[in-house]
Amino acid sequence: MPFYSDEIIEQVRQSTDIVQLISGYVNLKRKGSKFFGLCPFHNEKTGSFSVSDDTQMYYCFGCHATGNCYTFLMKHENMNFVEAVQFLAEKAGIRLPEGNESAEAKRARSRRERLYEANTEAAKYFYKALRSPQGEIGYEYFRKRELSDETMRSFGLGYSLQYKDDLTKYLQKKGFTIDELCAAGLSSYNEKYGVSDKFYNRVMFPIMNGSGKVIAFGGRVMGEGEPKYLNTSETEIFEKRKNLFGLNLARSSRADNFILCEGYMDVISLHQAGFTQAMASLGTAFTMDQAMILKRFGRDVLLAYDSDTAGVNAALKAISILRTCGLNGRVINMQPYKDPDEFIKNLGAEEYRKRLDNAENGFLFEVRILRKNYDFSDPAKKTDFYNEVAKKLCIFEEELERENYIDAVSAEYGIPGDALKKQVISLVLRGGVKLSDTKARADAGAGYQAAKPESDDSDKYAQRVLLTYLAEEPKRYEGIKDLIDAQDFTDPIYHKVSERMFSDMEGGVPNPASIINMFEDADEQQTAAEVFHTKLDAIVTDEEKEKAFRDIVLKVKQERFDHDAKTAGGKMSLDEKLKQKRMMEELRKRMLS
Repeated sequence: MPFYSDEIIEQVRQSTDIVQLISGYVNLKRKGSKFFGLCPFHNEKTGSFSVSDDTQMYYCFGCHATGNCYTFLMKHENMNFVEAVQFLAEKAGIRLPEGNESAEAKRARSRRERLYEANTEAAKYFYKALRSPQGEIGYEYFRKRELSDETMRSFGLGYSLQYKDDLTKYLQKKGFTIDELCAAGLSSYNEKYGVSDKFYNRVMFPIMNGSGKVIAFGGRVMGEGEPKYLNTSETEIFEKRKNLFGLNLARSSRADNFILCEGYMDVISLHQAGFTQAMASLGTAFTMDQAMILKRFGRDVLLAYDSDTAGVNAALKAISILRTCGLNGRVINMQPYKDPDEFIKNLGAEEYRKRLDNAENGFLFEVRILRKNYDFSDPAKKTDFYNEVAKKLCIFEEELERENYIDAVSAEYGIPGDALKKQVISLVLRGGVKLSDTKARADAGAGYQAAKPESDDSDKYAQRVLLTYLAEEPKRYEGIKDLIDAQDFTDPIYHKVSERMFSDMEGGVPNPASIINMFEDADEQQTAAEVFHTKLDAIVTDEEKEKAFRDIVLKVKQERFDHDAKTAGGKMSLDEKLKQKRMMEELRKRMLS
């Protein structure tokens, strides 16, 4: 466990309203005793993500994500457990104790903080270097790109000097070790040349997370040199696919959309021109993780990719990813210029705003690009194009949406509307549209009951179901507490959960959200949380429910005995085997009485 006591952790949790917390990320609506919304952890069109005011837990009937306020922040904001406690304590106005942590806990807590601090100090170093006589080459580069001093300040732009170890020496004097600097991606070690700076003779672009902390850097070389652009390698606090350049500024924009660019300078130029909703992926293609980040804000995404072939292909891939994540992607026409930076320099911000207002629908952009591959003077090629369009139209699961796109495509390309509709329907009936398992589960809503996973061992499943029964109906514990104990739960996590649950039930009722706090590892938290959201597939009448409960108690006990026999490795005595057999017979009689 982290260095905070169980009492402090529970105090912070109890001071946090999970419905209010998650409402800051997900649009929740009350349905019965719970709140529902679109799951922030996977793509869906029907809200299957539930939040319970009673248990202070969340659960997704689609992807099975589950947990309490701490696990939500850990998964959604990529925090560790200690960071989640500190974040919620600050929101609740609770002052956390200091100085009572173990040496190991302190090292674990401070490791990430040291990396943040090293990057912050490096950003200050680069910032000052740009404005020094030695940084004139970098400053002139930005001025030639027509950036104002205010814009440079806003983005914290800097310059890495031409000396290959100047930053390393500077940060060492600040108290950082070589190990920390290498872990932060600021320095590198080579057996032949020793320690050197990762960046030198480059203009520097600090990369910040959504909270405004410096987590990495991008650098463009001055003059000749390779690579032309260089990013920090991935570290404990920096994953390219999960961050976006400019997000820390764009998230506070009042615009109803985001502008997604390819490069840092495009983002900076757009911000300077007043388009503060601009951001860019980080040296890699746009990813599903980045799309899910944008989905949190619920805005349209306008693609401002280069107008060349590579940019068009990147836009096509991004549109597909955005659609998969339930986001509406549109494409900005940059012609006759290559990118936003060139466009604004030549035609200005007002003309660019017009292009935003007239951004092309993502699907219609895909069809337009597809059309370039077919020669309409050839009837066969024309038919092939119509068939490909019909296939693409099958991606729309909702009939009304599909009809609207059929009408739009028919009007644009002169395709007979009825014929196109018949072709689409034919493809749909042949399997062109296939509802995913996720959607099927989501359509079931709160009535969906998780089936036993194929990969789950039967004994673990039985243990989990029994704990779920007891958590939902604590009164049942009185009837079996002399028959079942924590030793019957052979899975280590369920064993620990049962110990705490049984202890709680001796004094009242279990507290599921609190029980999860016993685990620090995210996977263990997920496993523990699943205990409180597992049910049998079909339970209709009270009689069936009683039988199911009785059967699961017997199964857990039998699995315990089988586990003991297996552990004994054939050395269990005959007397012990007979004793177990008698106990099972007595247990069956009692459960049936």
